[in-house]
Amino acid sequence: MKSSVTILLVVALTLGGCGRLRESRLNPFNWFGRSTEQTATQTVAPAVPDDGRILVAQVTDMEVARQPGGAIIRATGLPPTQGFWDAALVAENSGFPVDGVMTYRFVVAEPIPPARVSTPQSREVSAAAYISNIKLEGVRQIVVLGSQNSRSSRR
Repeated sequence: MKSSVTILLVVALTLGGCGRLRESRLNPFNWFGRSTEQTATQTVAPAVPDDGRILVAQVTDMEVARQPGGAIIRATGLPPTQGFWDAALVAENSGFPVDGVMTYRFVVAEPIPPARVSTPQSREVSAAAYISNIKLEGVRQIVVLGSQNSRSSRR
């Protein structure tokens, strides 16, 4: 009888403490959600002037997937024609968040010869970046920029 009371007391205290986990990284519901789209409102200058790559026209999809020791940010973009290559997510501000926002530029290299337009599915490019738990501390939002729009995910 005494052990049953002890077990009930432990369970009650444990469940009561769950309310404090709402803001904790340990809470499984406190992770980055689905991405939302925003229309581009400003021109973004390239982070590396001699890079030669440009922003992808549209960021069509973005997700933040939890991984051991951090997260992987995956994005899909739609350039205007086929043949774009060397896609990458380039971190702004040396990979550190500004006011809780981590920003990545989705860049691609242009095709050398003129390329045809074809279908959107045949033009899609993908890129990903890993971000460690240390850099995720204090990050409330991750943004991926394209030239016509951006996508973001909040926690």
